[in-house]
Amino acid sequence: MRFIEVVAALLVDERGRALMVRKHGTTAFMQPGGKLEPGEEALDGLRRELCEELALELPRARFEEVGRFEEDAANEPGFRVRAQVWRAELTAADTHRVGSEIAEARWIDPVTPGEVRLAPLSSAALLPLLAD
Repeated sequence: MRFIEVVAALLVDERGRALMVRKHGTTAFMQPGGKLEPGEEALDGLRRELCEELALELPRARFEEVGRFEEDAANEPGFRVRAQVWRAELTAADTHRVGSEIAEARWIDPVTPGEVRLAPLSSAALLPLLAD
């Protein structure tokens, strides 16, 4: 089995919805995040990815580590994704905008996500954490 190592953010608003992204050329929504640069500390890499993908600059203190999760990769057949995940609460003051690699960002209700295609990591592991 081949693996993709990533960091991901479970970004939640006051209504319990998760902010999710869809990258250009893909159909599945997933938590924002990505791969670490060589020598990069995990939370620093996640904060860099959030800045690149969503123009969100959140201080380290806003994040709570959730854990490590593994599921089939959404966009790479034959791969599994291993993710270190942190949670952060977003307020109305935390505005975001999509960066160049992101086609769309959307707030998703974890209990009733609607007719959107979700990445396996999101649907099987991360959104259920918010539905409890």
